[in-house]
Amino acid sequence: MNDEHISSAFDRDLETIQALIMKMGGLVEQAILDAATSLEMRDEELAEEVRQRDLAVDDLEEQINHEAARVIALRAPTAIDLRIILTVMKIAANLERIGDYAKNMAKRTTVLSQMTPINGAAAALRRMAREVERMLRDGLDAYIRRDEGLARDVMHRDHDVDQMYNAIFREFLTFMMEDPRNITPCMHLHFIAKNTERMGDHVTNICEQVIYLVTGEVPEDSRPKSDKTSEDPRVAPPRAG
Repeated sequence: MNDEHISSAFDRDLETIQALIMKMGGLVEQAILDAATSLEMRDEELAEEVRQRDLAVDDLEEQINHEAARVIALRAPTAIDLRIILTVMKIAANLERIGDYAKNMAKRTTVLSQMTPINGAAAALRRMAREVERMLRDGLDAYIRRDEGLARDVMHRDHDVDQMYNAIFREFLTFMMEDPRNITPCMHLHFIAKNTERMGDHVTNICEQVIYLVTGEVPEDSRPKSDKTSEDPRVAPPRAG
């Protein structure tokens, strides 16, 4: 088999994997938006759809990993080609985690729909989720275009998500201190806010992989995190789940 034939076979394999990545990304983007909408509209049916569709996201990650392993075994990729494959696998892993966080949001929506709503909370969380979804869309676009500048821009936008999370966290503290009956719904809402903030972190990871793909170097973590809730002495934020 000549080098040209091997190269064209690799390109076809890569196109297949890239198509799976974009399909997976589209499902995750929709999951973020639908989970936020189900929370705001108290739509338990839509929340259940988000939970069920996460199975397709998990299946796509398995397909991507399987295809990537097959390409490594059969094509003996060069260093640059191997970088592409490893990047794809890491992007898929981050997409899977973002999908899990969207699923967790949907799970808590079902619980929150039975409780008295906290004024303005669902709308604030929807705005935060929409920003994360836009970041993800642009991060995947940066991957397709091999656009280092766009990837870096998306990484910096995670600061805005952190700031939104900090503001929501302070509001929830105020609601809980004003009325103990708000404690349970606010704790559920805080889990959702924290999960959404973590989605932003995983989008940042995707953008770091794009930069690595383009430059061959992992960017230094020069952007400080803006999540200051752990510094608040009144309450320690729970683990996302």
